[in-house]
Formats: sequence, C-alpha cells, structure tokens
Amino acid sequence: MFSYSRRVHQDTIAGAPALEVRDLTAAYPGTRRLALKGVNLCVPVGAHVALVGHNGAGKSTLLKAVAGLLPVRSGSIAIYGHPPGACHHRVAYLPQRGEIDWRFPITLHRLVLTGRYVHLGWFKRPSKQDWRIADEVIERLGLSALLERQISQLSGGQQQRALLARALAQEADLLLLDEPLNAVDAETRAVIAVVLESLRAQGRTVITATHDLGRLETDFDGALYLAEGREIPPPPGAFIGAKVGTLT
Repeated sequence: MFSYSRRVHQDTIAGAPALEVRDLTAAYPGTRRLALKGVNLCVPVGAHVALVGHNGAGKSTLLKAVAGLLPVRSGSIAIYGHPPGACHHRVAYLPQRGEIDWRFPITLHRLVLTGRYVHLGWFKRPSKQDWRIADEVIERLGLSALLERQISQLSGGQQQRALLARALAQEADLLLLDEPLNAVDAETRAVIAVVLESLRAQGRTVITATHDLGRLETDFDGALYLAEGREIPPPPGAFIGAKVGTLT
C-alpha cells in the first residue's frame, strides 16, 4: 500500500501535459546499474499511451519512477506540471500482481477501499461516500459476490480485477497500469477491456505497460518502445500513433 504521510494536493498548471518525462535516468536503491537511461515521454491529457518492450526493458521501472516509488538520478518528471508527489490524489498506480503479498489478511472489500486513503487525512475514517465509490467500482469489475473474501482466496484474474478496482476507487486523472492483462483469464480480459474503454470515454489519461502488440492500434493513441532502459525506434511496421517520445 502507499504511504501518504506527506500528501500535497496542487492544482493542474494550465496547458501542461498529463505527464512529461525529460532525459530521465534512474536506478534501484543499492545498485549502480542504471535501469532507465535518458528516457523522454510526453503524454497529453486524455491520451492512452502504451509502453512496449520485453521483460527488463524498463516499462515497470518507468511507471514506478512516475508514481514516485523510485528515486530519480537525473532528468525530470512533471505530472500536470508538478513533480511526482505534488498531486498524489490525481495519480493511481496499478502494480503487477506478483508484487503484492496476497497472504496479507485483508478482504477484497477492504483492499479496494484503500484506493480512497489518498483522500483521507491522518486518523480519518472512510466516509459513506468512500464506501459507495469502492462498492461501485467493485460492481463494475464484476466482483460484488466476493466482497468479504480474503484476497488470498481469489483467483489470479479476480486478484487482477481487485487491483484495478483499487486504482479506479482513487478516481485519479492519470492511471499507470503495469501489465493489467498479463496472464489473466478470458473473462477478466473482457471485463478490463470494457473498463479501459470507459476510461477513454471519460477523458482519463492512461499509460499502460503491455506485451499485447496486436491491440496497440485499436487501444492506444501512441506508444513508447523501450529496450534495456532506453527508448528505441519502433520496429518496422509497428504501431506508432501520436508522437510521445523522441524517436516516434
């Protein structure tokens, strides 16, 4: 779960893109090897952008840096014109399912409710509205029958939908989704696809790390291709869409 002990909520700077990454270099704590090397990315408000690359290409690392979970060595990140952490409530991050401790003793209902914590102050209990919002997104993800089930008892697809429900409960303007359709069942894939399309209709900005090259043209406005922590040119014949990087 995220810690919001230093919450700062700032308004959008007029005309600023949802995300602007400039010459970003980053490394994981305790290592010298750079995980990102001079990455650039500009995502307009309301755009859906794919991060494309093999495992280890830097997709997850870039999302973590934008989410404020990974320190930046050099370069800059601006979210609606502000540095990461200046508007926690406007950014929701969905990690890969394997990064969550599913043995933690919490129900699906409570897990999704944690998506509302960014809006709460110290020691403030969730309101009826917070519970209502959590219940609504749970219903949208087809999980209403599993409210009181321990998260360890959920199937892989149900766990993935629960994580997305938590992200949606935050009601963020920018969503960072790390492989939301990876290794899920057909039902979960269909449900998530409908939800992602509804986010497009609402004008939400979405950045998705994905391996699914077959749906880039239909599901995204642009794509950033990564390899070994660097931006690379799109492969011949690959989807390009709107220019979001320096090599697209």
